[in-house]
Amino acid sequence: MRIHLPAFAALLAGIAVAHAQDAAKTYTSDQPYEDVAASLEDAIVNRGYVVDYHGQIGDMLARTAGDVGAEKPLYSNAEFLQFCSAVVSRKAMEADLSNIAFCPYVLFVYEAEEKPGEVVVGYRSLPPGPGRDEVNTLLDEIAREAAEGF
Repeated sequence: MRIHLPAFAALLAGIAVAHAQDAAKTYTSDQPYEDVAASLEDAIVNRGYVVDYHGQIGDMLARTAGDVGAEKPLYSNAEFLQFCSAVVSRKAMEADLSNIAFCPYVLFVYEAEEKPGEVVVGYRSLPPGPGRDEVNTLLDEIAREAAEGF
């Protein structure tokens, strides 16, 4: 069997792009950024989880823009929160020990520089499967709650 390398490379690139597009699930809100970011943290904490790390990715990108030769601002605000759940994580890892790769769980919130007033909340979607489906459900509930402002 003979493989046409350029066609094979294009096929692989198409698969990678399709997978990358499915990797993040997002919701939008027209509420002020600060309110949505606070709602995101509340949605995590009110379920009894602890935010392990709060990353200020927008600040980091703005601070380092000159160092990497960037001239275009991407976000007016952007951050992520990570946490873990002993119960959900244990179920996922009992189903498949390699599910350790997905812990901790990360949710993000941002307002793009080019779309002021539109706040995006989302998470990295795990591949479907035993244990991971429950994680995706949890992350989806949290992101949706933050975007809806409950």
